[in-house]
Amino acid sequence: MKEIRFGIIGCGLMGREFASAAARWLHLSGMRARPRIVAVCDTAPALMDWFTANLGPMQTSTDYRDLLANPDVEAIYCAVPHVLHAALYPAILAAGKHLLGEKPFGMDAAQNAAIMAAIAARPDLLVRCSSEMPFYPGAQKVIGFARSGAIGPILEVEACFLHSSDINPDKPINWKRMANVNGDYGCMGDLGMHVLHVPLRLGWRPSRVSASLVKRVTSRPDGKGGTLPCDTWDNATITAHVPHPLGDFPMVLKTWRIAPGEANTWSLRILGMTGSASFSTKSPRQWQFMTYTPGGSQTWQTEDLGYTPLFPAITGGIFEFGFTDAIQQMWAAFVDELAGGDARGFPCATPQEAADHHAVLTAALTAGTQNRTADVICRGMP
Repeated sequence: MKEIRFGIIGCGLMGREFASAAARWLHLSGMRARPRIVAVCDTAPALMDWFTANLGPMQTSTDYRDLLANPDVEAIYCAVPHVLHAALYPAILAAGKHLLGEKPFGMDAAQNAAIMAAIAARPDLLVRCSSEMPFYPGAQKVIGFARSGAIGPILEVEACFLHSSDINPDKPINWKRMANVNGDYGCMGDLGMHVLHVPLRLGWRPSRVSASLVKRVTSRPDGKGGTLPCDTWDNATITAHVPHPLGDFPMVLKTWRIAPGEANTWSLRILGMTGSASFSTKSPRQWQFMTYTPGGSQTWQTEDLGYTPLFPAITGGIFEFGFTDAIQQMWAAFVDELAGGDARGFPCATPQEAADHHAVLTAALTAGTQNRTADVICRGMP
């Protein structure tokens, strides 16, 4: 099997998830290639110790440029705070490395435009954006149902990503609650790609939006006995107008960090005149759908899917799919493309989709802060 050598810049939570997915690559069946992590970088040396302890000797550095200078590194996974995207992503590409970067591909639309220009300058490199939730089998069922035309004229689409931990005002602050590091989008910057990946993949690009932005926690403990301002939006509810040949429709996008009772819930619901479908990670092995003919019954059906991933694995079909499986499936899609495949028809989020999601978030920020409707201005590759 072909081996693709990776470096990781940013050894926090998601960097460890990639390492775990790579270490379990034998879980997948019939892959074209496998990843091998040969270098890691983080400004906190202690975080890199976990990688060497679990994966063995590799290059470690507190300077990302050391990884970019390493000829053994073919591709980079970059999982750093949003404020660093505009500097690191173009540098990675200029060094000739393939890139899977964390969302949102820049703090704002201007930074994203600079990243898009760097991508356009290196068409020989594969660039994708992290977004794992659509790789759940139930999500793939909803996507397939929509692609089949079974929905008919759309009545409404709702996509949500809901967290609950920020309801605790004593939770210590981190960079995602600081606008100078996270960006003015607040919760939308961190969660926006999660809710927009599938709609954009299906061609549902909003033309205008309104938004309700909520800021409830204005300061948090700094972990040192004091407090710091918490100046990002906690919750955002975006209502979008989507043009469509079968009739325009509304789309509701929720990116909530204070959603009482929700641990980490991703959901998608599509309602149409001839068919409807929905999936939520609350019920990870099921999806719901309805088909309707004029005068017929309106009956929701629930199907248990078990373990039926996009990329086959050794797990028996009767078992349950989970978050770590979704992460591995996302990485399987990226590695498959690097090896010349088509990601089984569902690649990771593309740079253009990242740019389109910036356009939606920029308009939502304008709409929410100015209490008006704002047009969505999408820009393509330079």
